[in-house]
Amino acid sequence: MNILILNGPNLNLLGKREPHIYGHQTFEGYLAELRLKYPSADLEYFQSNHEGALLDKLHSRGFSCDGIILNAGAYTHTSVALADAIAGIAAPVVEVHISNVHQREAFRHHSYLSPHCAGIIVGFGLRGYELALQALLGQAER
Repeated sequence: MNILILNGPNLNLLGKREPHIYGHQTFEGYLAELRLKYPSADLEYFQSNHEGALLDKLHSRGFSCDGIILNAGAYTHTSVALADAIAGIAAPVVEVHISNVHQREAFRHHSYLSPHCAGIIVGFGLRGYELALQALLGQAER
């Protein structure tokens, strides 16, 4: 099963950025653990701080992969373009947020993406990516 993990702005700073919110582990280190734990899943990873690059990746992979795990970062709360891209592709998308966005600033409580996603996982740290992966793998078994 081919799964795209797509991370948006500032997530390249995981392990350094606000460790009291996001923890001390880098995403690359976490991804290596996921790959070891789920060897049957072909995990592709892409991160960009640029909205257009995220759109391009959704367009290019959204019809050929089996599922997408998306943490769009702050674009979650601002990007109609990403919402439209998710609505327009065939692959199911699971929206992930490391922190519980509902315990944070009010502007983070709204997601333009959620109405177009198969599910949403918030507040479980990096483990949210594994939960999303399990959901997509379970969906494929049905």
